Amino acid sequence: MKTPYKNIYNVLKLNRFVVFVVVIGATLTCVISVLSVIKIYRQTVNSAFVVNTDGSVIPVKLVSQRENLNVEALAHLELFHRCFYHIDATNYENHLKKALWLGNSTIDGLYKQKKADGVYNRLIQYSLVQKVLSVESIINIEKEPYKFETKTVFEINRGSVVDTYELTTLGGLIHVDRNFPNNPHGLLITNFFEKTLRKLENYDESDL
Repeated sequence: MKTPYKNIYNVLKLNRFVVFVVVIGATLTCVISVLSVIKIYRQTVNSAFVVNTDGSVIPVKLVSQRENLNVEALAHLELFHRCFYHIDATNYENHLKKALWLGNSTIDGLYKQKKADGVYNRLIQYSLVQKVLSVESIINIEKEPYKFETKTVFEINRGSVVDTYELTTLGGLIHVDRNFPNNPHGLLITNFFEKTLRKLENYDESDL
């Protein structure tokens, strides 16, 4: 006798097959998703910043910090030397505040020594303008702390007289946590000192 209902066993088999396919599909999707996340994590760990062509740090694109260490170190040193030595009566406090974020107690000690010697008071009293013309650094990134030597050329404008000097500084660099915008490169200057200072005669800025 014919019945309008399908065989119950056939219905159960079909339902079981559908459930089986759904479970297998969901499992495969989860496995693929987990593997993709692991792959992306391995590619991005320790590489969450990009160094622009001018040495600035952009926390958007993903690149290897190690590959850009030399660029970042040079940019860090230039930033510090321009902040610490490019000063006048109107900007010295702000510039020095920025510079102190980029080095350890040896920078702070040098700053306090200059302050005690009346360097910044003379800057205000005589309206002196100390302008950095160039910063050139040599750094060894083979071993931390990374030793460096920097030559900074700057001029002091005394109104009617402009003198140009070359300052040689030495020190090392170590890694620290990045701090935007105070210390964007995640480096800290250590054992910093001013080695030599000499006056440049007949200096031509076009040689830079």
